[in-house]
Amino acid sequence: MNPLSGVLDEAWRMYKTFAKHLLAIAFIIYLGAAIIEGLLALAGTFGFWLGFVVSVVALFLLQATLVKAVQDVRDGRADMSISETVSAALPYLGPVAGASILAGIAISIGLFLLIIPGLFLITIWAVIVPVIVIERSGVLASFGRSRTLVRGHFWHVFWTLVLVFLIMLAVNIVLGVIFRVLPHALGSGLSAIISGTLISPFIALVVTLVYYRLVGISATTGAGQYAGYQQPPQDGGYQQPPQGGGYGGYQPPPQGGGYGGYQPPPQGGSEPPTQQVPQSGDWDQPPQPPR
Repeated sequence: MNPLSGVLDEAWRMYKTFAKHLLAIAFIIYLGAAIIEGLLALAGTFGFWLGFVVSVVALFLLQATLVKAVQDVRDGRADMSISETVSAALPYLGPVAGASILAGIAISIGLFLLIIPGLFLITIWAVIVPVIVIERSGVLASFGRSRTLVRGHFWHVFWTLVLVFLIMLAVNIVLGVIFRVLPHALGSGLSAIISGTLISPFIALVVTLVYYRLVGISATTGAGQYAGYQQPPQDGGYQQPPQGGGYGGYQPPPQGGGYGGYQPPPQGGSEPPTQQVPQSGDWDQPPQPPR
């Protein structure tokens, strides 16, 4: 059974439900980066490259912010405002940037050499950003954690990513046709902002939901529990012992004695024939009647 079955449909339903919130986050970050990049480009070559760096950093911030936003809306409502979501994602900007850069270098080398190694790395590292943002994992630890989660579900994750890529390609082609009538500079700029605004939230939804599906499977099978995100169940998974004792399977004897099956004689009455209490706690032979 495919554990990721229906994940694209679930992502689309969440996309429609929280479109206003998610698209606003993406649009504000894209637009802010585009404005800063354009202003810096007026300063010449140095400003152009500085603007490029700003746009890359904005992309990393967008990834972290959208994952945090998806984490927020999974309960069916957006509890944090846009500014609160961005602020919550800022502490993860450095780790997300570091992991994304390292992954990008390795994946590029893999794609350039034989293609297949690059596709392999893309798949096993598909959830490094959710791992960093949700589990608060470090840069290097996120690679191992992502691979652990994907292990055993490689092809399911791979084909999910392929479908997402085809959706991205189709949207970009449609937007390219629409903006072709505009001047090249304006058309390309608007196309980048709008396509990024429309596509980025959906990608974040898919990747984050894939992460949660894989974590759920890991918790069910007992693999990787308490490693990062997987928190112990509420109340710590610790079961209180029954009142009055009962730790470790040991039950205290009944009040008034009664070890090994022996019950003391009732007070104030005739005593039954005296019987020896067996040392082992169990009667090996039935008691002999008194002579």
